[in-house]
Amino acid sequence: MDVIKTQGVTKVYNPEKIPVHALNGVDINIEEGEFTAIVGPSGSGKTTLLNIIGGLDRPSDGEVFVGGQDISQLSDNQLIDFRKEYIGFVFQAYNLIPVLTAKENVEFVMLLQKRSKEERDQRVQELMDSVGLSDKMDSRPAQLSGGQQQRVAVARALAPKPTFILADEPTANLDSKSTENLLDIMARLNKEENMTFVFSTHDQRVIDRARRVVTLVDGKISQDERRD
Repeated sequence: MDVIKTQGVTKVYNPEKIPVHALNGVDINIEEGEFTAIVGPSGSGKTTLLNIIGGLDRPSDGEVFVGGQDISQLSDNQLIDFRKEYIGFVFQAYNLIPVLTAKENVEFVMLLQKRSKEERDQRVQELMDSVGLSDKMDSRPAQLSGGQQQRVAVARALAPKPTFILADEPTANLDSKSTENLLDIMARLNKEENMTFVFSTHDQRVIDRARRVVTLVDGKISQDERRD
């Protein structure tokens, strides 16, 4: 089953002055359970494509379907609600809330979803166990290493049980050991929970782990390699 499908997605920035064509008619289908890396040189459109798939940006033209829903037709408020329920994000800069503990960061989206305290506590415990940080529940981001912060970010992304996870350069600020730990966790979650992961990355270690590698050049797909 396709969890993500784009048709003719184009993105042009600054169209009224000096147009910059970030994406040029991208068609891609991503199925449930895939572990996909989107790669390409800087400026190839990787992050733009991830942002459009995630509803953080809108295409200039084309359609984006997530779980069969055309999200390019949703209003801004509808998109916020849709992201909250269906899409998990992991960013290069972690984006944890500094004044909240690790536990509070992980449960934050579930609070917005109005999940019960019992459900939140159980889910946070499961996820912090799964990322190996059950002893860091009460630590704030400043008290954690970069690798630990990124693992908290993964737990936070998984907390609302999204349809898929979008990870934009998630290993860019991590050392080799932290990167391998993070990729081990993501690969295990992909295998055990059939969680769909889509990465935007330059990191060869991520590319080596991916079971599908989609290469963008000048806003177009130049290669789509499956390794299953």
